[in-house]
Amino acid sequence: MTPELTALTLAALLQIGQFALYAIPANLELGSGYTMSARDRDPTRQLSERTARLGRAFDNHFQGLILFAIAVAVIQMSAQNSGFTAACAWIYLIARIAYVPAYALGLRPHRSVIWFIGLMATTAMLIAALF
Repeated sequence: MTPELTALTLAALLQIGQFALYAIPANLELGSGYTMSARDRDPTRQLSERTARLGRAFDNHFQGLILFAIAVAVIQMSAQNSGFTAACAWIYLIARIAYVPAYALGLRPHRSVIWFIGLMATTAMLIAALF
């Protein structure tokens, strides 16, 4: 497996891990009656600040993961794997791992800087595929 595909696989596993980090406290805080419902109404209880942040970090990674998966797919299908694209893939993954605690702890502006590093790594992969 190429480094880019390995990083993509690990990023997908990270997403599953983020789900657990969010879902467990959300279930404890909101109760299973709400979390197992159709959620046609707002919950009667609020999530804690940290749990809400974990939920937003989870949602945000779906958005970043889509672009990263596209970048990896383009690199793979065009056989343009290189040391540069491998480094970009690992930078993306490291940034996404660092993003979770940075967001959960409310670290500003660090969270945004970490997010931007991940986005730039993905962008660099896409641009590299064009050349």
